[in-house]
Amino acid sequence: MTQRKYFGTDGIRGRVGDRPITPEFMLHLGWAAGQAFKREGQRNSVLIGKDTRLSGYMFESALEAGLAAAGVDVKLLGPMPTPAIAYLTRTFRASAGIVISASHNPHHDNGIKFFSPAGTKLDDALEAEIERWLEQPIQVCEPEELGKATRIDDAPGRYVEFCKSTVPNEFTLDGMHLVLDCAHGATYHVAPKVFRELGAKVSVIGAEPDGLNINLNVGSTHLDALKQAVEGKGADLGIAFDGDGDRVLMVDRDGSEVDGDELLYILASQRQAEGRLKGGVVGTLMTNLGVELALRELGVDFERAKVGDRYVMERLLANNWVIGGEGSGHMVIRDCTTTGDGIVSALQVLLAVRQAGKTMGELRSGMSKLPQKMINVRVAERFDPLGRADIVEAVARAEASLGDAGRILLRASGTEPLIRVMAEGRNADDIVRVAEELAQVVERSAS
Repeated sequence: MTQRKYFGTDGIRGRVGDRPITPEFMLHLGWAAGQAFKREGQRNSVLIGKDTRLSGYMFESALEAGLAAAGVDVKLLGPMPTPAIAYLTRTFRASAGIVISASHNPHHDNGIKFFSPAGTKLDDALEAEIERWLEQPIQVCEPEELGKATRIDDAPGRYVEFCKSTVPNEFTLDGMHLVLDCAHGATYHVAPKVFRELGAKVSVIGAEPDGLNINLNVGSTHLDALKQAVEGKGADLGIAFDGDGDRVLMVDRDGSEVDGDELLYILASQRQAEGRLKGGVVGTLMTNLGVELALRELGVDFERAKVGDRYVMERLLANNWVIGGEGSGHMVIRDCTTTGDGIVSALQVLLAVRQAGKTMGELRSGMSKLPQKMINVRVAERFDPLGRADIVEAVARAEASLGDAGRILLRASGTEPLIRVMAEGRNADDIVRVAEELAQVVERSAS
């Protein structure tokens, strides 16, 4: 794989004001992306959407100027979920789609994600091409060739209709009371419409964005508010999105969390029962071993990809499979859409619940999660933990102590300055001990 300077696991991300998350860089990035995406002999256009961060206004303007300088038209969507930009990029036959978002991160972070004309994440080669253009000085095209910008006012309505189209016409949520947590993010104005128009009684929290409260104590990374709302209102289920709407987690009627691994199992097992799974399932290196064991008991093949929904998609395409996902709630359902989509994934889970005629608790009871301990070690700069001898030796000792009853995983986060230390196995006490010991080794090595 080509070494990339700016692109991480999911686009470019960092703290606002620190390079590369600056207006100057975004201007250059817009121009570089325009050069990489445009095709000679045709009028090229790029869609730009964003989440609800205050800094999104600034970066939207900078990207627009850079793209126009490259001779590319810009279509502005305003605050929209990341998967909506993927969908609209396809339907507008655009040259690319750009999302200004840092997903589940706090408001002081921001970032850029790109989509191809097919509505998929970019491959490494195209990201490398954008980075090559970033090394070149901006050269403005001839004045008569400059791009122009227009605003797409009906984007939310188009996306709402798309989401509803991913379930059968006869599917209804009549009689179901749902609580939606929109994380004060990009789903705040579209998710409630989708579920209400399908017949559900909908209560909403986390739908009052002010530019600074995105993901703040709400959303898929902070489920306590949703748990309280579900139990307090006596709702059937709670659904939590992250700031840009590509992840979803759920809360059952008793207040228990249903994470991405369990949602993946529910989707796969129900489709298998109906005879429409179409191949196996792709998880990641972080997927709980319990998922793999439970699916194999059902005769379902399971494969692990690198962390990141783009890598899940790569393995799905390679195997011609349909369903994959991550414990964080990123799920890819290829017969519905081209990327992780929190609203669409939630609808597919609700469809499985209705078709099975069972409760969420009953559907996930076929899988037993193994104890797993994750520790995030903050570091000054990301590095490959398995490139350091002291860490490699500590991992070898930990794996020997667990034997065949567990596994160890260390990796650098692709979106934050963190080293993730994960231990998994059958004995919870051993797992916690091993994870804490390894985290201490990583901290010493990084200091």
